Amino acid sequence: MNRLSERAQVLFREQVKARYVKADRMFAVLMIAQWIFAIVLAVFVSPYAWSGKVREFHPHLYAAVFLGGGIALFPVLLAVFRPGTMLTRQVVVASQMLWSALFIHLTGGRIETHFHVFGSLAFVAFYLEWPLLLTATLVVAGDHLARGLLYPESVYGIANPEWWRFLEHAGWVVFENIVLAWSCVRGMKEMKAMAVRQAEMEELKESEEAKTAALRMVLSELQPSVA
Repeated sequence: MNRLSERAQVLFREQVKARYVKADRMFAVLMIAQWIFAIVLAVFVSPYAWSGKVREFHPHLYAAVFLGGGIALFPVLLAVFRPGTMLTRQVVVASQMLWSALFIHLTGGRIETHFHVFGSLAFVAFYLEWPLLLTATLVVAGDHLARGLLYPESVYGIANPEWWRFLEHAGWVVFENIVLAWSCVRGMKEMKAMAVRQAEMEELKESEEAKTAALRMVLSELQPSVA
């Protein structure tokens, strides 16, 4: 590997690391915002979604406060103290998909809330690391399967859904993942190309500076002769 390729690899790794850190910090803010929103949702929406039109204190407020706080705590701490690491990314992605599960539960399985899953996948794609989409898919599919068997009303809004219904939801997730994975691969290729161009520009600049320095040296040596 020549000097130019080595420099391009270094620049590429720096750009990827900076992107990971930036995405981790974005998710840290998002986690806190979602926690606040979950509490508001539990106070104003859950009583109607689960108990009809009679407003009453609902135990899902505990889920929003304590379970939501637990979901947000670990990724926020990792994003602050260990940004850019693989562990942080994996925890952040799993936690983000658990937020989708909690929101679906708080709204009693309303179909509109399921769109949060697709929005979360789009946020995960900010990392430009397509294997993270597999982690997100496993979390979503596992949640839908487990709750579909144990507590189907909290995820589908009905008491007796078909057992294979989680596969339908997972299928749409896989469909989006194909598009997002392609965009991740393309994004990484563009970052590599940018790193190569930056390395070429740096080498060209160094070459020009070396030529300028050599020219100045020659001129300085000629001046006494001319005098």
